[in-house]
Amino acid sequence: MRSSPAIHLSEDQKRIVWRLRTGGPASRTELARDLGIHNGALTRLSRELIALGVVEEQDQGERPARGRPTMPLTVSDRAGYAAGATVHPGWLELSLVNFAGEVVARDIEPIESDDPADFAEAVGRRLRGLAVSHNMLRSRFLGLGVGIPGPAIIARPNHWWAVEWLRGWRDLDLAAFLSERLDLPVWLQNDSSAAALAEYYTGSLIRVCDSALVLFIGHGVGGGVIAGREMFVGEYGNAGEVGRLYPGGGRPRPSGIDLLATLRAAGAEVSSLLEVEDCLRTHPGVIADWIGRAATQLELVVNAGLVWMDPGAVVISGALPLPVLDGLARHLERSTRTFMTPEEPPHLSPPLVKASTLGSSAVSIGAALLPIHEIGRPGSNG
Repeated sequence: MRSSPAIHLSEDQKRIVWRLRTGGPASRTELARDLGIHNGALTRLSRELIALGVVEEQDQGERPARGRPTMPLTVSDRAGYAAGATVHPGWLELSLVNFAGEVVARDIEPIESDDPADFAEAVGRRLRGLAVSHNMLRSRFLGLGVGIPGPAIIARPNHWWAVEWLRGWRDLDLAAFLSERLDLPVWLQNDSSAAALAEYYTGSLIRVCDSALVLFIGHGVGGGVIAGREMFVGEYGNAGEVGRLYPGGGRPRPSGIDLLATLRAAGAEVSSLLEVEDCLRTHPGVIADWIGRAATQLELVVNAGLVWMDPGAVVISGALPLPVLDGLARHLERSTRTFMTPEEPPHLSPPLVKASTLGSSAVSIGAALLPIHEIGRPGSNG
């Protein structure tokens, strides 16, 4: 579901914001040239955006001695903020992100219930606390995004087939339910697609490439796709459901729950992904073997993505410790370079492959970016 954003921009205003977000600070002259907008019109549009708090002049430190200096424009954080929330097995995560795409706060709280009413109560309570502690005004709130572990249900808008441990979220209009309970505009998205948006915005990829594949390894394994600087969700909203390539039936999968099962089989007393960090010290060999096997399984997804999409980057994200994500990324980087053999035509090149530093927070950060992305994106309804 996409609610109506709190800030409404004209198409030319969105083009300016998007150019600054993707290309970095720029002078009015540069913006007029790059966007094909007359200088006079650009001056008027920039004045309107500054008044809205969406754009601001960037402080350049010491100014030239003569004449009015050229002040580059940049996306401002004053336009407002948004929140993102998601649930992992055993805990809820909440993030606040300002309009410039900067993370203001992150928060976690234990939760075991699969009742969406309990989720709404916890989100509302924690959001009020964070807003007070960070001096966030309700009038500047742009919306709440929710990352949902599970696919959208075809032909049933705003209904999601959440994973088994969130079965209480199934069979209801989740957007309407949460919006009514919280009295907030609500956006919904699959958790892996939300993570892809976070990795693209906060990892500087937005400045260096137009497309990216993101693998998110949480309790399960999923994927997100950025294409043409857009979050690509597919015809029915379920692009990136790569977990379908790894059927269960007791067979090993490259997932967080499989890593937990592997560690338990080796004698580790571990019940949550939050506890895997301790096993890096107590069971390093077990984790190293799992990384090798899981990365080999993930080669199928990555190599298929390379030939279908030709992405600029592949990001390994998830609710696992950074050394685990980094190990997977190193293996897959070697794999992509082998896949793109020297005998291939010279126009084929392996993408940037990197491990995320956001951890499990990628989902809540990406969910918070949903309304912000909608407001400043050309062609959107915002």
